[in-house]
Amino acid sequence: MSRHKSKPNPGRNTRLADQIQKDLASLIQRELDISRAGLITLTGVDLSADYAHAKVYFSVLGAEPEVATAALNEKAGWLHSLLFKLLHIHTVPTLRFVHDDQLARGLELSLLIDEANRPRAELPDSSEPEDPDEQP
Repeated sequence: MSRHKSKPNPGRNTRLADQIQKDLASLIQRELDISRAGLITLTGVDLSADYAHAKVYFSVLGAEPEVATAALNEKAGWLHSLLFKLLHIHTVPTLRFVHDDQLARGLELSLLIDEANRPRAELPDSSEPEDPDEQP
């Protein structure tokens, strides 16, 4: 029986993803120009089972998401090399940055829920005529 057939440890995957998120957050804060990329917050890291690839999800304030994504993916190789120096593992994943729009979608849903829960007195009544002189 081969020793290389073992399944990856899911707890290790989570711990490594959390460590990558923490280290990348500090590297991005130091290495990226805020005036170009905006204020970036990392919201999550998804690692492949073999730890070779990582999707890094982020939100941004002060810049367009497309500009921030381009700036981060442009610096992905540089951030990978800096991350390699910080992490003491055999395989440091290649990084791909993806804008996380969950916050904006959550805000839209919250506004829709607030509108649906608004009392009827505040909603315009479509049964009353608009012109007071007009009779139905």
